[in-house]
Amino acid sequence: MQAANANGAETGATDDFVTVYVGETLFGLAIERVHDVFVPSGVTPVPLAPAEIVGLLNLRGRVVTAMSLRRRLGLPDAEAAADGKVDPKMAIGLEQAGETFALVVDGVGEVLKLGADSREAVPINLDPRFRNLATCVHRLDGRLLVILDVDALLGFTAAGAKAA
Repeated sequence: MQAANANGAETGATDDFVTVYVGETLFGLAIERVHDVFVPSGVTPVPLAPAEIVGLLNLRGRVVTAMSLRRRLGLPDAEAAADGKVDPKMAIGLEQAGETFALVVDGVGEVLKLGADSREAVPINLDPRFRNLATCVHRLDGRLLVILDVDALLGFTAAGAKAA
């Protein structure tokens, strides 16, 4: 896909990403993998499930597995506010091998169209919890956008579980 800059000149191929937040860290998910953005409710815990699995929920008549991005990245759960309540989270609907997942995140940002000019390889000094799940990074006005590999993120093999 070609994008045009302010002068109307083509700037090259671009990719679209949905941005999500976990704490202060900004992550990107390829937009073609995102099917829904919603507030999860009615999550039913699953006994003996891996720690990153929050539970099961109903998404438009389908039972989907809800997974915490915080836990998948090896981060602690968000702290509750002074009143004991945790802010409502957002979820991103993703599909992997015909199964639907709800990726629970702290917040959803915007859709960004990014070109190769801001893309960089995953830096060796990136947090090791993120490094094995990232495909690349983009530098944006003093912030780093870590692009996550959805297949690796949702891969629940023994190697995938150890990456977190």
